[in-house]
Amino acid sequence: MDKFIIESSRDLSGKIYVSGAKNAILPVMAACLLAPGKSVLKNVPMLIDLKTMAHLLRVIGARVDYENDSMSIDSKDVCYPEAPYELVSKMRASIYVLGPLLARLGKARVSFPGGCAIGTRPVDLHLKAMEALGAEIEIEHGYINAKCEALKGGDIHFEKSSVGATINALMAAVLAKGVTRMFNAAMEPEVDSTIDLLNKMGASIQGKGSTTLTIEGVDELFPVQMEMIPDRIEAGTFLIAGALSTKAVTVCGCNPEHLTALLDKLREAGCELQIAGSDITVNPPKTIKATNILTLPHPGFPTDLQAQMTVLMSLADGVSFVEDTVFPDRFMHVAELNRLQADIQMQRNVARINGVKSLSGAEVMATDLRASAALVLAGMVAEGTTTVSRIYHIDRGYDRIEEKLNGIGAKIKREQG
Repeated sequence: MDKFIIESSRDLSGKIYVSGAKNAILPVMAACLLAPGKSVLKNVPMLIDLKTMAHLLRVIGARVDYENDSMSIDSKDVCYPEAPYELVSKMRASIYVLGPLLARLGKARVSFPGGCAIGTRPVDLHLKAMEALGAEIEIEHGYINAKCEALKGGDIHFEKSSVGATINALMAAVLAKGVTRMFNAAMEPEVDSTIDLLNKMGASIQGKGSTTLTIEGVDELFPVQMEMIPDRIEAGTFLIAGALSTKAVTVCGCNPEHLTALLDKLREAGCELQIAGSDITVNPPKTIKATNILTLPHPGFPTDLQAQMTVLMSLADGVSFVEDTVFPDRFMHVAELNRLQADIQMQRNVARINGVKSLSGAEVMATDLRASAALVLAGMVAEGTTTVSRIYHIDRGYDRIEEKLNGIGAKIKREQG
């Protein structure tokens, strides 16, 4: 099992580049099932999660070719309506095939999903959305069995904001008969990206960027070519790395509009930021200021950057509080950070972070994707050597993270186990 050996390296400087957004590409890959023929996605990094989804699409009957930051998906021969446990258990995003299979084939059999161990993430909102469109749902032996004669437009009221359920419902509704209205829809950039793709395919979706979406069903969709948006979580991770540095770091190829909440918090922490188009330069503070974090659905502070921001606050002057309202159990990184001599106490879903002058290298274990990134950042600023094991988590969502960070002065070595 691979691990990272990380030496202290706070003098980061230079330019670091952002890849395409994993969390935007995964639903778009599923959406390609809706349009028979060959669609092409650009700016696609080589990530384990994307490879897993590609394998799932091949099982369903699509042809997927994936090289040189480009992915082609030919869904002409899609015919198999099942997403098996051995694939879905590896990655929660596999649930995205539910809506497209129902819309395209009138039936779907999808295993309950797996993914990172960051707390309970039920799929009931997905299932209620499908039922609102006329699907019949049964749960049997760990599988979701869904069928319909034909999906019909209807009103969908989400009890809470859910990116996954919003996207799944969109993919089902675009080919449903009649008009669908969604209320309390998620507004994340990944939702907007999926809307852009579907509309480019010939769908009729109104309300992008708001919590109310109106979808007028169409008879068919057509394959397209589309550039994927930059990964705002990777960009945020690199921006926080810059804030932990002693020198300026420029994060290139990101979308500053997707990062407003983080940028505000970095300024509160004392960073000076310079934005020039798609590039953001972080001038780190001499003394990091304590800042409170509350994770919320977009445009609030993203839960996927909570762990990384916790590292920054662990070196702040004063006391910070971090509360995660999206995934209240997402704090398994705290015990590992405390092994590096951070001073963090938990009370339910709130972390009290007492800033310390320095962290100390140690052996730590990654528990999920974003916790992995946090431990890499912590290892880079800790005195001495830090070993991060179970880094297969980080390979799910970051493309060659050690190579990118080493390019701006980090000292990270991948050691095969």
